[in-house]
Amino acid sequence: MSNINNISGASTADLLKQKSAVEKGGGGEAFAEQLKSAINEVNDIQQDSEKAIADLATGQVKDLHQAALAIGKAETSMKLMLEIRNKALNAYKEIGRTQL
Repeated sequence: MSNINNISGASTADLLKQKSAVEKGGGGEAFAEQLKSAINEVNDIQQDSEKAIADLATGQVKDLHQAALAIGKAETSMKLMLEIRNKALNAYKEIGRTQL
């Protein structure tokens, strides 16, 4: 979830570099790659959470606190991904309603 966590931590210089990369025409592919990376990261977090739940169910958990943190992190990352999806769908619908 490092890509998602670093949204607010980006410096102005980093943002300017990203802006220049988008202006050069690589914005569509870069966005798709970032989105794919974020989805894969959420998937990895979900798998870790499922493993923690299975360990809890079988009694193999070594540290209950770490298991609870993994489950909470998975829940938060999934909520964030769903909100991003909802915003993207709303933007798509708004573009569809735009008259040319």
